[in-house]
Amino acid sequence: MSARDPNAVKTTIRSFILSSIAVMDLDDDANLFESGIVNSLFAVQLMTFIEKTFAIEMGMDDLDIENFKSLNATTGFVLRRNGGPGG
Repeated sequence: MSARDPNAVKTTIRSFILSSIAVMDLDDDANLFESGIVNSLFAVQLMTFIEKTFAIEMGMDDLDIENFKSLNATTGFVLRRNGGPGG
């Protein structure tokens, strides 16, 4: 799996989210936090997953809810951090 391939990144993140929370379908742009689908504990789990899976070391500037609010936002963040297209 390439951390620069938008489809592979999105599929990997989608699988993690769907295996962690009880939703049947996940819209790519659905705001996970506003919808109440996830909470702050899940946000930490998601960031830890991103760090380990995509070898990204997150700094204070990365801890912006805008980077993780939706599947598309999280995918864009990973692609930007890994020098791929996206964002």
